[in-house]
Amino acid sequence: MIQIGFLFLLFLTDGVFPEENCSYHDVLSYLNLTKKNELFSMTRPVRNYKRPTYVSLEVLLYAILDVVEKEQKFIPYVWTVMRWHNEYISWDPNDFCGIDNISLPADTLWKPDLTIEEMTEKDKAPPSLYLSINNKGEVEVQDDMVLVSSCRMHIYNFPFDIQKCNLTFKSVIHTVKNIRLQASDNSSEATEWSREVMRTQYEWLFLNMAVTTINATDMISQDFIVYTITMKRRSILYIVNFLLPVMFFLCLDLASFMISDSGGEKLSFQVTVLLAVTVLQLILNEILPASSNRIPLIALYCIGIFALMLLSLLETIVVMYLMEKDYPSQDNTSDRDQSLSEECNKDRKVNFHNHHTDMNQWTQRACIHDGSSCETPSELQAMAKEGSSSKLMEEFHVLEKLSEELREIEKTLSLLLKNMKKEEKPGYWTKVAKIVNRVFFIFYVTVVTLFLIVIFYKWNSA
Repeated sequence: MIQIGFLFLLFLTDGVFPEENCSYHDVLSYLNLTKKNELFSMTRPVRNYKRPTYVSLEVLLYAILDVVEKEQKFIPYVWTVMRWHNEYISWDPNDFCGIDNISLPADTLWKPDLTIEEMTEKDKAPPSLYLSINNKGEVEVQDDMVLVSSCRMHIYNFPFDIQKCNLTFKSVIHTVKNIRLQASDNSSEATEWSREVMRTQYEWLFLNMAVTTINATDMISQDFIVYTITMKRRSILYIVNFLLPVMFFLCLDLASFMISDSGGEKLSFQVTVLLAVTVLQLILNEILPASSNRIPLIALYCIGIFALMLLSLLETIVVMYLMEKDYPSQDNTSDRDQSLSEECNKDRKVNFHNHHTDMNQWTQRACIHDGSSCETPSELQAMAKEGSSSKLMEEFHVLEKLSEELREIEKTLSLLLKNMKKEEKPGYWTKVAKIVNRVFFIFYVTVVTLFLIVIFYKWNSA
């Protein structure tokens, strides 16, 4: 008694505790928490088995690592905090130098067997190695989890979609008779704290996290806590890399109407543009999941533009076929023009031959009239000058006049041929093809405009 009184007096005078009870080992020894005693880790820590253990759960979203639409997977990085009461743990901090909290290995005490329904793969992050207890018996476990969970993706509005993925916590084997779950924070607190600790969001924008507690209605069911993470896709890259290129290809197809239908350049150009859109559709097929119940709007967008461009290609083929039907008549016209030019050349040759014959006859008459021999043209010309110069001059004038008339006729024929080629009217089927092309262009522009308005209206309204 004297020694105890001395120690108490020493505490009052110096304000310190006895050193013999100031270690964590003393607290563990007092609680009998040793490795040899495994009862604490084997059973639920209640003194009456009819009393359930209330487990408080807190979840914070630390990062959105990936969202795989093709496999419908959601991979978040979350922090979880579980708290429950162990009825076998309690001590007075005043007896142990004010110690009110101790950290222990995680396998020392019993822990709730909580799991996540949507988890498809084992947690990739290492489990927490320690848990903490306080003097009132409150046990707390903090854990980091990289979850690979399933999430049903609604991709009807892709890439302007908003996704909601659930993380549903429940016990593996215990019903509400043994474990009751309750959320330690509400939706607004979970959303605010998650935004504060958020580090990365991948291509998504975190909107909010709703907390819903589903309490069992009978004693053989289980409690659930559902954390619904709502996020919106950042669509700017999809607009730049996919939607705009498809729109540009559609504009190129519209511009192809300015290419002439007489050659094959327009047809080959439209086929090339159509193949480019097909390549983009193959890329889209690698992104979107095949299990969607509704056809996504972006797929309708690509299919619609592909169908319009295919219709334009078919129209070009029809127009070229109609114009081809007029080619035989144009060939006949060119043959007729060629025969006309040949006849003109023959007439010129005949006229020249006739004039040449007349000249020879005139020369022979001149020779007979003078009774001289016609040996050389120079002698004939001299004789003509001497005998009948006036007659010779008249014949030369007539010859020159005739040659001038032939030149004028030739010029007139050439002008007529050129005018005929310029003013040559197109055939019947060519006129029909031009009318079809004009009407189809108006129809095509109207349908394209209405289609784009409807698609973007649906995207905006959804």
